Amino acid sequence: MAVPVTAILKKVAVAVGSNKNVLKTVCGIVLGIVVITYHAIYVPTGVNMPPKHIVELPELKVYYQDFGTRAGDICLIAETDNKIVGAVWTRIVNDFGHIDDDVPSLAIAVSKESRGNGIGTRLLLEMIEVLKKERFSAVSLSVQKENFAVKLYERAGFEVVKDNGEELVMLKIIKECKVVSL
Repeated sequence: MAVPVTAILKKVAVAVGSNKNVLKTVCGIVLGIVVITYHAIYVPTGVNMPPKHIVELPELKVYYQDFGTRAGDICLIAETDNKIVGAVWTRIVNDFGHIDDDVPSLAIAVSKESRGNGIGTRLLLEMIEVLKKERFSAVSLSVQKENFAVKLYERAGFEVVKDNGEELVMLKIIKECKVVSL
């Protein structure tokens, strides 16, 4: 069953420091992020999905463990019929797409049965707006070259800043910083 493009976007967390209200909100959604993290794993056509416990590997846990406790921990979810069908989240973390300690890395996932309905585009564009309001100057991500999402990121203004062979590191400048001469 196709999910309508009108899936609800819900701001889950904009964490700066240790805001207790934000942490309570995040505690209720972290399980959803863990589940959707599995859907964020790119698997080429014809290759079987890895086992679900792969999200417990340290290189994937960095995306959700203690989520909501750091600046840059922001998550938006898309829901349809009270079911999470997509999510986009950012975190300042030393991951594959790391640029520096001021630029959050972005991860996005849409459940397989919900793809192709504009949900990923809506999530991505909404996240860019949230990051702009939170005064981040850029956001980065890493993506496999074969992943169809590369086109989505390019349309949203991301540019390749590093080519690691099979994987690209992409950067979106959110706002230009003014240079002031003294």
